[in-house]
Amino acid sequence: MNHHTCRILLISGSLRTRSTNTATLVTAREIAPRGIEAVLYSGLAGLPHFNPDDDPDGGPVDLTVAELRSQIAGADAMLFSTPEYAGALPGSFKNLLDWTVGGGETYGKPVAWINVSSHAAPSGGAGAHDSLRSVLGYTGSVIVEDACARIPLSRGAVGPDGLIADDGIRARIAAVLSAIATHVDGTRW
Repeated sequence: MNHHTCRILLISGSLRTRSTNTATLVTAREIAPRGIEAVLYSGLAGLPHFNPDDDPDGGPVDLTVAELRSQIAGADAMLFSTPEYAGALPGSFKNLLDWTVGGGETYGKPVAWINVSSHAAPSGGAGAHDSLRSVLGYTGSVIVEDACARIPLSRGAVGPDGLIADDGIRARIAAVLSAIATHVDGTRW
């Protein structure tokens, strides 16, 4: 029987205070089922603008980029939650993804996402998630389709503690984490 803990790196594509995307991932961290260690990445705002000149073959010069890549390399999988901005990914989040291209840490890495865009959003976040699918394919990530979920969420669903209290939503978030862990366990030797 495998007793390995599955480490999932949680990355929000939003810089907004009280973001429903970030709240979803903070909740995921808090309710992670046994055997899953969910770690929230918090360096999005501090990443420099991507410039290939700053990413030499020996590795990035910037310590925040090196830390991002180290966290990705140390994770068994990644879970994203991102808003849509102007029909695609927010610039700061796309910048993070751009920094992952040269490092190779995402190659073969299982990834999934939770789309929390409300039904009122013009495209329901489809543009952002289509963009995310495209970028992740380019970086060689393995999209765990069974773990990708659409869980529409209103700002009112986020409590003052920054967590989602609704048991149904929490169960769906836990199911996403479990689906990722099941995929990871199925690919271990």
